[in-house]
Amino acid sequence: MAEESVDRSEGFGERLLGLLLDRARLMPPQLIAPLVAEEVVRIGGRDVSILLQDYAQELLVPLPGRKLHVGEPQPVVGSPAGRAFLRADVVEVPQAQGGVRMYLPLLDGSDEVGVMAVTLDAVGDDDRRLLRRLAGLVADMLVTKNAYTDQFFLARRREPMSVSAEIQWSLLPPLSMSVPQVEVAGALEPAYRLAGDSFDYALNDNILHVAVIDAMGHGLNAAAMATIAIGAYRHARRVFVSLAEKYAYMDDAISRQFGPDHFVTAQLMHLNIATGELELVNAGHPAPLLIRDGQVVRQMESATTLPVGFGGEQPRTRQHLLQPGDRVLCYTDGIIEEHIAGEEPFGEERLIQCVNRLAEETSGGVRADVPRLSHTLKTERGGTTSDDATLFMIEWHGGVADHLAVLD
Repeated sequence: MAEESVDRSEGFGERLLGLLLDRARLMPPQLIAPLVAEEVVRIGGRDVSILLQDYAQELLVPLPGRKLHVGEPQPVVGSPAGRAFLRADVVEVPQAQGGVRMYLPLLDGSDEVGVMAVTLDAVGDDDRRLLRRLAGLVADMLVTKNAYTDQFFLARRREPMSVSAEIQWSLLPPLSMSVPQVEVAGALEPAYRLAGDSFDYALNDNILHVAVIDAMGHGLNAAAMATIAIGAYRHARRVFVSLAEKYAYMDDAISRQFGPDHFVTAQLMHLNIATGELELVNAGHPAPLLIRDGQVVRQMESATTLPVGFGGEQPRTRQHLLQPGDRVLCYTDGIIEEHIAGEEPFGEERLIQCVNRLAEETSGGVRADVPRLSHTLKTERGGTTSDDATLFMIEWHGGVADHLAVLD
């Protein structure tokens, strides 16, 4: 469609978005993406693709559907679609045959669903503004419709998934979250055979609540324990109790359900995102690492209590004070205990070396850095992940006063 024949006025854009929203409300999930492709034609767009992140966080895979352009999966690292995804920003690529291929991140709040790609003959500011809004609406619709279809899950799944992994993925919150004061992201391996590792977080007023857990064993038993532990944690979090009391809720639930021979290690945190004050309870878990100016400066020690399920005494809470820009890296023992071809365990020192080395490269924020670190560690372990290996990172950007400009 020729540029001069396309109405790109503000009023037209509002009408297009309103029409799309009205039509999508009662539309079956499998018709959402084709509807988007149909509406994009109205602004002169063509070759519309909806790309979703696969579960291993390595590829952006095309969602199939009528009227959609379905090409090959795009690597998260090293492709224009991947750059848009990792930067959460629009990437424009001029095409040899004419026109511009635009890659727009699909952001639902601060959670990133994937990327929408579309080609236009020419791109102006009105097009960019309208397509950003359209991408936001598409992300909202995909998240909403995902609750009652398997279509998007099947597109993201690149290999068979175990039952325990199905349970764990359904338990997880979004893999990343970003607000002006704080950013978080997590990565889990092996993506299609997860069992006992999990994490959870919630931002309630100025307090970021975080739990990283590792249930003993493998398979369904570990997945069941992790489910009970996270369920007890969420219940405790929602009745507004202290970290020590959260530990007690989880401990009671695991011991009652599984008996005295089963346990879950856990890292529980409260971070005041206005002040940087962090409270930590460690229940038999590897100590998190404090990263400052891109380098690991120390372990964040705390008085370690017994793992959840062993009926330990009330744990002591350790206080830490973060500086703006500090990162806190939590990990499970599968990261450091992997044996490589009969060698010694991978170990914490090699983990720290990988973290420090990665910092020498350009950082894309924790949303980009955590999957990259996870993939690097897997490569360093010879591509082997015999036990769950989970990373969860927090980056504190500073308090409210440091970010008033963002809200202006």
